[in-house]
Amino acid sequence: MVRRMKAASLAALGLPVMLTAANLQIDHVTVAGAHLDAMRKAFTAATGLPTEYGGPHSNHATEMALVSFPDGSYLELMGIQKNADPVAVSMHVWSKFLKNNGGPCAFALRVSDITVEARQLKAAGIPTGAPEASGRTRPDGTKIAWQTVDVGPGHRGSLFPFLISDQTPRELRVYPSGKASTDQVSGVAKVVIGVHDLDGAIAQYRRAFALSQPRRQKDAEFGAELAWFEGSPIVLAQGLDDRSWLSRRVREDGEAPCAFVLKTERDRMRSGTRKVKWFDRSISWMNEAELGFRLGTEIGN
Repeated sequence: MVRRMKAASLAALGLPVMLTAANLQIDHVTVAGAHLDAMRKAFTAATGLPTEYGGPHSNHATEMALVSFPDGSYLELMGIQKNADPVAVSMHVWSKFLKNNGGPCAFALRVSDITVEARQLKAAGIPTGAPEASGRTRPDGTKIAWQTVDVGPGHRGSLFPFLISDQTPRELRVYPSGKASTDQVSGVAKVVIGVHDLDGAIAQYRRAFALSQPRRQKDAEFGAELAWFEGSPIVLAQGLDDRSWLSRRVREDGEAPCAFVLKTERDRMRSGTRKVKWFDRSISWMNEAELGFRLGTEIGN
């Protein structure tokens, strides 16, 4: 099948590269809250990483800042515009996360042909929405534009990532100053997605991206059973019992990212509050109380 061919082979033939474990490329991950300035200060204080203001979105509801990484991915901090339209805020797909300082709320995959990828997912039995145009104006006045497609059930970028494809040069969106914000982090290593039913979520992901069975383990301190599709950035997590923080979060906010793990080339980040082993990888978790959400780092290969 074409979707199982290696990405390099497809590219050489001029064919669209289908999404599989080996080429699920994180475009960005999103953390939502009410006040962007406060989020930026807390983020830098906890991680030592700088953020860059990206500008207001064209939706009259949100604005964003980001820390971008050398591999082309970035972590987005999204807040409510100072003079936002209340109706636009209430209708925003991440309204609940924005108003309640919900933290991790979504993630996106970068794709070369958004229409082809959406068609492929739909053929695999995964529902997709219609392409939507969006954009924002950078502080320097540059207008940037892109298209997105929602994938799967729930809000945008929740259980499944949404797809994104740029209509203006991608570096204008990713690198506001013309280069990565930091060299302390090389990219996004893992997106941890809180789910109601781990086995059911595994089955959906395997169907969507032709994945092999994941590796599984339990982390009592994190309060979850984990399933990682090796070679991919996807970790699914289900609360160990109904009283865990993750089970409560999923009940209240639905299935969605609950934590992000960044990849470092060497241990130059500030020390985490605890270190754990996930699937033979060492992860250091940042100070959640200071940061406001769960963020970890792991040393990449």
